[in-house]
Amino acid sequence: MESTSAPSGGGTRREATRQKLYEAAVTLIAEQGFSATTVDEIAERAGVAKGTVYYNFASKSVLFEELLRHGVGLLAASLREAAEESARRGGGTVDALDAMIRAGLGFIAGYPAFTQLYVAELWRTNRSWQPTLMVVRGQVNTAVEDVLRAGVDSGEFDAGIDVRLTAAALVGMVLVAALDWQSFQPERSLDDVHAALSRLLQGSVTGGR
Repeated sequence: MESTSAPSGGGTRREATRQKLYEAAVTLIAEQGFSATTVDEIAERAGVAKGTVYYNFASKSVLFEELLRHGVGLLAASLREAAEESARRGGGTVDALDAMIRAGLGFIAGYPAFTQLYVAELWRTNRSWQPTLMVVRGQVNTAVEDVLRAGVDSGEFDAGIDVRLTAAALVGMVLVAALDWQSFQPERSLDDVHAALSRLLQGSVTGGR
């Protein structure tokens, strides 16, 4: 998974190595599950020595926890950037949410294996990285909550909506619809899926206005 910005100086090489390890881990875990995936396999897939894995991450669990932080951080950043770009173009809060939906779909199309892992982990409660998962989940939902609250304050959205629950529902809608698209309807374009979710958005947060 590529970062949105490149580090400078001596950190560049290490960051590139970590990117390779993230890619290897997310692919292997998506293929065969976390428990069945070994550090040796991750190292082999990444094209590095086993010691390199442990140099960068204390354990397989730490690697996966950092993978979650990295991937979800990129998703949250892409959503906020989409909302900010919409605002710079003079759009309202509905436009910002619509832009975030498109950005989310684009991210998932680019990183389907990571998204599958993320959604699967949301249903588990016995993992050591559960606290980290809750933190990164909050980053994504908060990005949407901020736009919803701005819409309520401006009168653009129905004042009766439950901001926290609506944000979770919108994020969930994008995740599930995108995974269904990628898995069962790959012939559809991003524009097709975005258009369908846009229509749902119009009815769910504007109160039919």
